[in-house]
Amino acid sequence: MSKKTTFVTQPYLPPLEEFIPYLEEIWQNKWLTNNGQFHQQLEQALCDYLGIKHISLFSNGTLALITALQTNKINGEVITTPFSFVASTHSLWWNGIKPVFCDIEPNTFNIDPDKIESLITPATTAIMPVHVYGNPCNVHKIKEIADTYGLQLIYDACHAFAVEINGESICNWGDLSVLSFHATKVYNTFEGGAIVSHDEKTKKRIDYLKNFGFAGETRVIAPGINAKMNEVQAAFGLLQLKYVDQAIEKRKNIAEMYRENLAGRDGLILLNDFPNVKHNYAYFPVLIRKNEYGKSRDEVYELLKKNNIYSRRYFYPLISQFPVYNSLESASIRNLPVATKIAEQVLCLPIYPELSLSTVEDICSLLNR
Repeated sequence: MSKKTTFVTQPYLPPLEEFIPYLEEIWQNKWLTNNGQFHQQLEQALCDYLGIKHISLFSNGTLALITALQTNKINGEVITTPFSFVASTHSLWWNGIKPVFCDIEPNTFNIDPDKIESLITPATTAIMPVHVYGNPCNVHKIKEIADTYGLQLIYDACHAFAVEINGESICNWGDLSVLSFHATKVYNTFEGGAIVSHDEKTKKRIDYLKNFGFAGETRVIAPGINAKMNEVQAAFGLLQLKYVDQAIEKRKNIAEMYRENLAGRDGLILLNDFPNVKHNYAYFPVLIRKNEYGKSRDEVYELLKKNNIYSRRYFYPLISQFPVYNSLESASIRNLPVATKIAEQVLCLPIYPELSLSTVEDICSLLNR
């Protein structure tokens, strides 16, 4: 193997010379934040690109999650998945909401709709599913449950930029959807995030909340927070948008090479393709089953690391296993058998636009040996 270090993901950086004119204009305008011209341009550009009605930019995805829950005044209990990044559940905690963990589907790793209804109580106000690895949840079934019980539906779509079902943005589902534009994501603004909403009134409330609750120069209508995206982030986002299709295509080529080279390997399980879905190839997860493969997931993880390949046990441990949440009744392992098993077997392999196909072949050769 090459001595070059390969990480699970790396940010895509457009040519530096193309970013400099944006910076020069920001310096000339001396408008660094607070809804500047690049901020406004990026919101419109993202609406056009994603096929959505309204978007509100944030300084990061976690603040967007926290604010989405504030926007719709969610309280009580919210049913969510333990198989996600901790920010999903942390956003509930920061709003004083009790998370209720629901098990996941074995073939998608997303929240299992068939197990949601049994967790609904009089205190339940919403469902917060996660499109894990950018793969869509069963949005039709989850919507049916939410409508039947009068629950709000907030989607964590932080992995799902540009993902579509039957030609429609995944972000058009639910009452609100939250995106992350962190440097490790398919599309990034260094740090950053956004809330997708469906009407002007809701967008206005989101924009008030992310700016301390100000509704004018001297009027504050809610205890908001400072979560605004600055002009440098927005400018970088505009530049990134020019290259995102090219970046996704490169990710697709890498994913296809993994599939071609790893298919049929005993004990190494690949996720099935999702029908009628336009993917963004944000991650490439595999499951390692020791009895068939011959090594455990952790042994494979260490073996790759010795060869300068940094994969990721993503998501391990489960959120429900962290001390801050493991005392919850819904966090019990017996309530989450599928999620527990997947967390012990999952390994995300390197995938990013500048990863060479020859390196992918080397990784596959090592795994097949």
